[in-house]
Order: sequence, then C-alpha cells, then structure tokens
Amino acid sequence: MTAGELRSLIDDVLEGTISEADFLRLEAELSVDPVSRREYYERVLLSTLLEAEAATQRDPSRDRAPSTPDTPGRRWRLAFAVMAAVCASLLLVIFWQWHGQDLPTANPLASDPGTISTDKEQQSSGFAILSGQADAVWGNVALSPGGIVPPGELRLERGLAQFELFSGVTLVVEGEAQFSILSPMEVSVTSGKIRAQVPEPAQGFRLLTRAGEVVDLGTEFAVNVSGDQSEVHVLDGEIEWNPTGLPTQRLKQGDATRTNRLGQTSIIADPKEFVGALDFQRRIRNQQQTRLEEWQKRSESISSDGQLIAHYQLTPASVAERRLPNLSLQGDRHASAGAVVAAASAQNRWGEPASALDFSPAGSRVRLQVPGEYQNLTLIAWVRINSLDRWYNSLFLTDGHEQGEPHWQIMDDGRLFFSVKKNDVWDASKGERDKHIFYSPPFWDSSLSGRWLMIATVYDGEHRFVTHYLNGGVLNQEAIPEEYLVTSIRVGDASLCNWGLPERGQPRFAVRNLNGSMDEFMLFSAPLSAEVIRQLYEVSMP
Repeated sequence: MTAGELRSLIDDVLEGTISEADFLRLEAELSVDPVSRREYYERVLLSTLLEAEAATQRDPSRDRAPSTPDTPGRRWRLAFAVMAAVCASLLLVIFWQWHGQDLPTANPLASDPGTISTDKEQQSSGFAILSGQADAVWGNVALSPGGIVPPGELRLERGLAQFELFSGVTLVVEGEAQFSILSPMEVSVTSGKIRAQVPEPAQGFRLLTRAGEVVDLGTEFAVNVSGDQSEVHVLDGEIEWNPTGLPTQRLKQGDATRTNRLGQTSIIADPKEFVGALDFQRRIRNQQQTRLEEWQKRSESISSDGQLIAHYQLTPASVAERRLPNLSLQGDRHASAGAVVAAASAQNRWGEPASALDFSPAGSRVRLQVPGEYQNLTLIAWVRINSLDRWYNSLFLTDGHEQGEPHWQIMDDGRLFFSVKKNDVWDASKGERDKHIFYSPPFWDSSLSGRWLMIATVYDGEHRFVTHYLNGGVLNQEAIPEEYLVTSIRVGDASLCNWGLPERGQPRFAVRNLNGSMDEFMLFSAPLSAEVIRQLYEVSMP
C-alpha cells in the first residue's frame, strides 16, 4: 500500500465513508505495520487540531482583543483541542465496533503506536505441573495434565499421577493418597505412596510426614504413609531422616525404615513397591494407545454420519504429504481435502510425533472448500494454544466476509468469537451492524499454554441460539437476535487457523494465524446437543 493510499483510507475512516473492502485493507495494514499505525495517529491528531483551530477562527471572541497565553480563553481552546484529538482517536474504534471488530488495548500516547500497554506482568499461582496421570480420580479438585497445580491439599482417590515441581523434583503418586505441595522444595504427605526423583539443583528437598521429615541429599527415595505409620525407602543416593522425637539419621541406597507407635524398625528398601517415572510413562503410553484405538473405531462410525461435512484427523502420512483427506463419507456436500500451507509437523494430543500441525509459522493455514448452504453448524477442534498474541487467533474462517459467511476465532483476551454475517448494507447511525458476534466468557489464560483442549461452537438456526463449549462443558449460550438470524450459511473457500489471502499488488495481510497446534477438526451441518458434545470429548480425550 502506498503512502497516498494509506492517507486516503484514513481520511475515509475519519469521515465515516470507508467501504467494507477498503476497511479490510486498512485493518490488515494497521495490524502488521507500526509505521502505518504511527501515520494514523499523526493524521488523526493533525485533523483534529485543524478542526479545533477552525472553530476558534469562527469564535466571535476573536473580534475582541487577543488573549494572552495565560488567559482562560486560550487554555480552554487548548484543552478543547486535546479532548477533540482524543475523541477523534476513538473514531476508528467506533468504526471497528460497527464492523463487529475489536482493537487491542494499545496506548495512543505511547511513543511507539505499536506498543501494547499492560498494567502488570501476567502471573500464575502454584509450585508444580501435573505432567501426566493414568486412571486418576481426584477427590477435591479437577486436575488435567499440563496444568499448574493449585496450592492446597490434594486427594488422589485412585490411579497414578506424576508431578514436576518447579525445582526439578519429579513425584509419582499412587492413589489413594492425600498430600500437599507446599513449595517447589517441600511436600507434606498425610497418606499414600510417593516416589521422588531429586536432581542436584534440588538437593535439600524436604518431604514431611507425621512420623518425621525426609531431607534429600541425592537422588531418589520413596515413602509409604498410612495412618500413624511411615516407611522411608532410599532407592538411590542418600537422605537425612529426622524422625519425630528421635535423633537424626542418615540412610543410604538400600536402607529403609518403618516408624509407627511401637517405634522404629530397619527394613530393606524395595523399589518394586513403588511406581517409578519410567514405569509410569510406559503405563501412560499404553493407556493412550488404548484410548486412541477406541477413538479411531468411534471415528469410523462418525465418518458415516450424513450430517458430517468435514473431518480432518491428522496422521504422519497426511502431514508429510501436505494433504488432509476429508474422512466424511456421506452426503453430496462434504468438504474438499485440506491443503497444508507453511504449517510445521508437531506431536498430537496422543503423544504421536508428526501427527498434528503447528500453525505458529507466519502464513500457516489449511486451505479447504465447503459447498452448500446450511441452517445449522457445529464446529469442533482439538487445539493446543501456545499464546494469544494476536488480536484475533483463527480457528475456521471464510476467505472474505460476505453475507451468510461464518467466522470462528479466539480473541486476545481468551474469549471465543463466532459470527455469521447478516447484512451487506446497514445504517450504523441507527445502531445497525453487519452481524451479531457471539462471545464466550474468557476461557484461556497462560496457565493453559501448551495443553490440548477441545473447543466447540454450535449455531442452531432452528432454535435460534449459539452455544460455546470447552472440553465437553458449556461455556455459555446466547439467543440469536431476530434481526441477525441467518438461515442460509455459506462457507465456500476457507482456512483452518488463518484468515484471508493477500491480493495481487497488496501483499500485506493481517496476522491471524493461530499460535499453536491442531490435530483434529470436525464440521457438522446439525446442531449437536450438549450431551453428544460431552460424549465426543470423553471418548476423544487422551
């Protein structure tokens, strides 16, 4: 875009006369070019100050004696000019909102117009990550692999769980167990079996029981706590054992002790009594393989569903060939195969290599075509989000934004965004818009970074509501306003995890590719029920 074209589009925005096509061009330019954003702010300020000066010239008070620099009249005019400049800066925001768009929280007074203003650095809370679990049932909290473990007591009713403390300590916990992670260097155990692997940077790690305290001196030990009895087994290296009311002892590899109301007894350490990290990983792989096979069988029956328009389930072969076959087998309106552009291979949610696509490289997308018209849609995607560092983070969008076309994406504040364009022509002065945007509440923050999630949205044109889902549960449901109801949804050419194509002579494009991965996408022509979506999540989760 030339400098002259940019200035012309900015002027059209300020005058409220910009067309839909030109607005999209300007949006793309401002989203990728800080120089263009600086030009926008400068032209807004210049235009507003000129208007303020013109208003002053028309002020009858100008016929009187000139005001001195300190007079109230001059100060009032200066304040008016500044306020007018700020108001004019909001014109683009207002126009964006007419189009159903959102702008980032940029500070218009920052030295660099491309700088994002934040009040404080993002923070999280916890001392460890749940790195995996096998057949785990939690009694008091809902934990999922990859998540930061919240402070407080944890109750594992059954199954296995592996934790990676920020100090580097790895814990494998066997249920039934009750324990608390007090810090990266301290864990309290009320009951259960825990095996701890401690690296050199974490030497001095402490594990507390009612019978006493273990201080690690290097590298692996385990405890078995039940009631008033505690067993401590040294599996490798050395520990310091501080039994309550008794002298401190040093135990080396092969040593073990049992402490209860009758006193303390020396026993032989038995590694087979405790699940280690390697055995845990084998169990996890076996469990995931079993669940994957179950999901693949279920997928075969889903593929024969006449309401399935598109189903892309990535495999190493499809990722390598850069073509994603559509597994939908029924109907005459199913989508085309997907063409992979720029996206890199990644590990899928089952832990298989090269069985997902990473869309973080610039320009990444999967191109597809969906024929036909639809009254209802259900969109389902398994995604792993690294960060939401774009204004819009694409999931599934049509190439343009014409009447009847849907857009599905995630806002930078963690809200799901879904819309279907209703009007090509509308009167913004009457409060009319081209579409209604259905937002979910914010569902994503940095604590979910790198975790696989199933996201779904249902557009039910028959019963007139839109429902957003996360991991099989309802995020929110909103009625479709009568004036924005669309009963003939069209897709045509579209992209997964990106939006739009640059045009000849206009190579710049908005950065909307998802900073993350996708390993499965389904599109139905029916509004799936909450129960069906919950079942799909339960059978398709690793």
